[in-house]
Amino acid sequence: MSSFRKASRIDAIGVSQILQIGKKAAQMKRDGKPVIILGAGEPDFDTPANVKNAAISAIMAGDTKYTPLDGTPALKQAIQAKFLRDNGLQYDLDEITVSSGAKQILFNAFMASLEPGDEVIIPTPYWTSYSDIVAIAGGKPVLVPCHQENDFRLTASDLEAAITGKTRWVMFNAPSNPAGATYGAEDYRPLLDVILEHPDVWILADDIYEKIVYDGFEFVTPAQVEPRLKDRCLTMNGVSKAYAMTGWRIGYGAGPKALIAAMAVIQSQSTSCPSSVSQAAAVEALNGPQDILTDRCDSFRQRRDLVVDGLNAIEGITCIRPKGAFYAFAGCEGVLGKRTPDGIILGTDTDYCNYLLDKAHVAIVPGAAFGLSPYFRISYATSEAELREALSRIAAATKALTN
Repeated sequence: MSSFRKASRIDAIGVSQILQIGKKAAQMKRDGKPVIILGAGEPDFDTPANVKNAAISAIMAGDTKYTPLDGTPALKQAIQAKFLRDNGLQYDLDEITVSSGAKQILFNAFMASLEPGDEVIIPTPYWTSYSDIVAIAGGKPVLVPCHQENDFRLTASDLEAAITGKTRWVMFNAPSNPAGATYGAEDYRPLLDVILEHPDVWILADDIYEKIVYDGFEFVTPAQVEPRLKDRCLTMNGVSKAYAMTGWRIGYGAGPKALIAAMAVIQSQSTSCPSSVSQAAAVEALNGPQDILTDRCDSFRQRRDLVVDGLNAIEGITCIRPKGAFYAFAGCEGVLGKRTPDGIILGTDTDYCNYLLDKAHVAIVPGAAFGLSPYFRISYATSEAELREALSRIAAATKALTN
């Protein structure tokens, strides 16, 4: 019997390091160790009651059959209203697509648009799936480091330097995972001016954390800031983060009709339509009361301040205060080169994170997983009690290091 031979397209692609860390931490918990897991990008809140009730009503009404390929009319209308209400953007229904999670929007877009060797510019630190999805689609990820002194935002000069004749897309994720980086209109302006000079370059704007912003920050999206780029911009979003609906798997995007039609071809040969029940729930999430988002965002802000202040109080750790999302992206250069109580020298951010998991029983994700070291990411989408305990453990474990 011959052995399995995997496709060469995934030779350089593995399971997300975030998932690997989560799997190890979960096994440690099953083994009885008091592990605190701060690696998942998932709100700890429950899905709002009105959204759950809408799903139950859909089930009881027999709304459990196949739907149109890329979204029900009701959900597309709710998305259309959301873009107009929140972003001042007008889209026709055939310029809107719905998928089984925002990740599938990315996958459909890149599969539908990339030829072998086409380049996609990805500011780093970046969500780990971006580059792998580009690679699976035959494209080439072009990673452009964004530095802490600019709040992990891309600069116009670095963008201009990264664009070549093969550049097909520039990705923006704001607020970002993992750094919580945000772009106001004044931040986007020079970047969009660069893209205007390159008519073959398109924008993919990942706005999944749109509703989780702090300190009076005013969210904007590229197509809103520069209407001349709307016809080469795919704006994607979803209900997972804002409405605590990660398991419902509904993402959506809006862009030029030809792109949306091409994405539908890809989806028709993979998942086909998203879940009918999840779509009914998403309609209520987008159309229903939105006041719960403000309350939950305020809770996230309090946790952010707890975590950022706690990390900055630890010698060797530095952390800027993000204006969005629910992550803290902290620098750990000050602990590298130090020795653990077991005599192991910490050479990388991955070493430091492994040490904290093994000895402090706190699971966090190294910056290397997001394309930028030496940093680590903490998700503060968990209870304040767990965050306080985790910070205490991190502080004690770090203090135990020696030169």
